[in-house]
Amino acid sequence: MIITNSIDDTRKQIAAARRAGKTIGFVPTMGALHEGHFSLIRAARQKCDFVVVSIFVNPTQFGPAEDLDKYPRTFSQDCQGCSLNGADMVFAPDSQVMYPDENLTWVNVENITDRLCGASRPGHFRGVTTVVTKLFNIVQPDIACFGQKDAQQVSVIETMVRQLNMPVTIIRCPIVREPDGLAMSSRNRYLEPAERQQALCLRLALDKAAELFAAGCTEAATLITAMENVIRQYPLARIDYIAIVDDQLLCPIEKIETQTLIALAVFIGKTRLIDNTTLTPPYGPYAHAGETCQWRQLR
Repeated sequence: MIITNSIDDTRKQIAAARRAGKTIGFVPTMGALHEGHFSLIRAARQKCDFVVVSIFVNPTQFGPAEDLDKYPRTFSQDCQGCSLNGADMVFAPDSQVMYPDENLTWVNVENITDRLCGASRPGHFRGVTTVVTKLFNIVQPDIACFGQKDAQQVSVIETMVRQLNMPVTIIRCPIVREPDGLAMSSRNRYLEPAERQQALCLRLALDKAAELFAAGCTEAATLITAMENVIRQYPLARIDYIAIVDDQLLCPIEKIETQTLIALAVFIGKTRLIDNTTLTPPYGPYAHAGETCQWRQLR
């Protein structure tokens, strides 16, 4: 597997792959890789001949009080995992490579970035869309794979690609979960043992909403209240938001009548975790989008 740190070297390697007639798949990451990331690499491998993974902890998507400095960095293990799961190249720039000057140019997707995580993390999505645009310009992939766990992020990137006519196909890949249902996340490693157990409240709250939906409840306010009641049973949990929105523009809805996203963010101690599921009438109790692992319901 090839490892590059510069834009020029990365472009040369990809140009050589193109000359050989290969299609390019891309998985952008911030490192601290886990099975969720590896599933994206395998998905890209199935669709393309040459798979590039970027590892870059992007400073512009972190707020002043967020965890940029302590964000886990496990480069050697990440590269090993990339190789084992089918990556052909890792592009691992540093901040000076990606932002050599004061950054005066930004890519901003409006409206859908104002809600959910965008309301809690001002400027976050501007940093995401800007760095993803830069990475797309460097790698010029045919496809790029993103995880459904970051559902709002995928919606934002899909909108950006469509409206800016970027020649890349975005592939949404399923959420990957631990056996007990916790969505895999690089930030899970922050959790102490007691926090790790209480983090299951996110999955349980989503399960409760799906259970009520299957029984015929379609009122968003009722489902949100039920989810809040589940999470409040866990003393280490603090709700950031729970939202029931349409799955296109992420606008709040009052009643589930079409495919609908339920998304939540919860602090477990100091660690902010997100999760989501999709409910689709009339399919009943666990019409979850993006699940690849079974989970056991804990009550």
